[in-house]
Amino acid sequence: MAKICPELMLQQSSSCCYVTSIKETFTVWMQSLLFHGNGCTVFNSKGEIVFRVDNYQESCRNEICLMDFKGQVLVSIKREKLRLFGRWNGYNSYGGVKGKPLFQIRRNYDIFSRENVICDFGYDENNLGINCYKIQQLDKKSSYKVTNSIGQVVAEVNQKQSSRGFGYGEDVLTLEVEPYIDHSIIVALVTICEL
Repeated sequence: MAKICPELMLQQSSSCCYVTSIKETFTVWMQSLLFHGNGCTVFNSKGEIVFRVDNYQESCRNEICLMDFKGQVLVSIKREKLRLFGRWNGYNSYGGVKGKPLFQIRRNYDIFSRENVICDFGYDENNLGINCYKIQQLDKKSSYKVTNSIGQVVAEVNQKQSSRGFGYGEDVLTLEVEPYIDHSIIVALVTICEL
């Protein structure tokens, strides 16, 4: 299970981040544990639930909650209203949606760029993101890599396959996260891309 490391906090964040010192492999099942919810469930390599993502509303996908394995909300992710292209803000569960977002996820509409989604987090006094992750789609619909602001790959997502090479279906993914990367932010990125 991911270790909770308060000493490795994100800048400008008062919430705990989930970080390990080794590369982690997760299974992301793009199904909610709730009967009428839209979301996903994230399992670690031991088959234990690590994160849950749900919105508690069958018809509305404008707000989702990223929860730990106990069901405690870590981050509320809300779609900005009146945005034509869709922008998602992630708020600390303790501060609500009144303050500045912890991170902002947006689609990249630059036709010359290979990145599909950009996530900015940690804001300076001018409200500009000082760190960012970029998601680049690879050859398949649910196959992409996540890079940091200097271009290093920090996570990869692919369709999950058995040891014999058979796929488990379009809604089962493998998520590999490099050491010292906040798992909760990567799961939030993957969820927004898939939902």
